[in-house]
Amino acid sequence: MKRRVPGIEGVNPILTQDGRLLLRFKDRSFDEPFIDRYVSDGTIKMFAYLVLLYDPSPHPLLCVEEPENQLYPSLLHELAEEFRDYARRGGQVFVSTHSPDFLNAVELDEVFWLTREDDGFTRLNRARDDERIRAYMEAGDKMGYLWKQGFFEGADPR
Repeated sequence: MKRRVPGIEGVNPILTQDGRLLLRFKDRSFDEPFIDRYVSDGTIKMFAYLVLLYDPSPHPLLCVEEPENQLYPSLLHELAEEFRDYARRGGQVFVSTHSPDFLNAVELDEVFWLTREDDGFTRLNRARDDERIRAYMEAGDKMGYLWKQGFFEGADPR
């Protein structure tokens, strides 16, 4: 958490007498820690992702929908790295996103998109298999920029 959320020095859980769990966040800007009620939704969301990603009993597959919601855009790169590290440790992560900022943090082999065909079926497209996307990425472009420019054929709902 210290590495991924600027200003956070630590998080301490407190079990209350009635069985509830409170989290006390220590921010370097304040002398005293404060409870989770006073922490932003994005900080809580990032904390929840990190707890899940560092669970001592990891899940074989994590599915995450729109991780960009409530997160500051600069944290999306950090989160993408955490997902990638989780996958390297043996888990799989499936992320659906509409965020160019998140896509800018991922690599060519990590991106797939779905298109709806006229026959009612869905087709899976792999970014690595698209010659134009592959060439631009190899030249140093970013996936999110390519998506915004319309390179993901069939991904735009129009």
